[in-house]
Amino acid sequence: MIYFETTINKYKENVEKTSWTFIEISSEIATILKPNYKRSFRVKGLLNKVVLNATAIIPIGNGIFVLPLNITIRKQLKMPVGETINVALEIEEKEYELNVDFVDCLLDVPSANNYFKTLTKSHQKYFSKWIESAKTTETKSNRIVRAINALSKKLGYSEMVKIKKED
Repeated sequence: MIYFETTINKYKENVEKTSWTFIEISSEIATILKPNYKRSFRVKGLLNKVVLNATAIIPIGNGIFVLPLNITIRKQLKMPVGETINVALEIEEKEYELNVDFVDCLLDVPSANNYFKTLTKSHQKYFSKWIESAKTTETKSNRIVRAINALSKKLGYSEMVKIKKED
């Protein structure tokens, strides 16, 4: 486990990742975590006392990575941009497993399952993680149905989400 302090940052306007809140992982720390690695990889650990599991850190150049802080993490942290945060990270070795209920339901709908298999692993994970983030069984079930309907129509995750926003 690597321990360090850093500042919570936010990309400014007119930058590719506009509105992302993140912490920066220096090239020195990234090298300790995963030597000579220049692609995104997953870490686990703590941000103050908030637990991170299988969270991606993303390369931005010169060996520097960023760890995006999504809304869930930001709410748990209760810290504004500019604050100093204590970080403890290590490599997440465990491979992500798709939501079992979702996979079981996919098997019942061959058209959805066949299209799902054509998606990259990262796009498959979008669906699964969205389903897992549901707080109630009812919401989880509704998300599974919605995902399978979208996949049956050969829609990816972003297209599915966009359709819901337009309703």
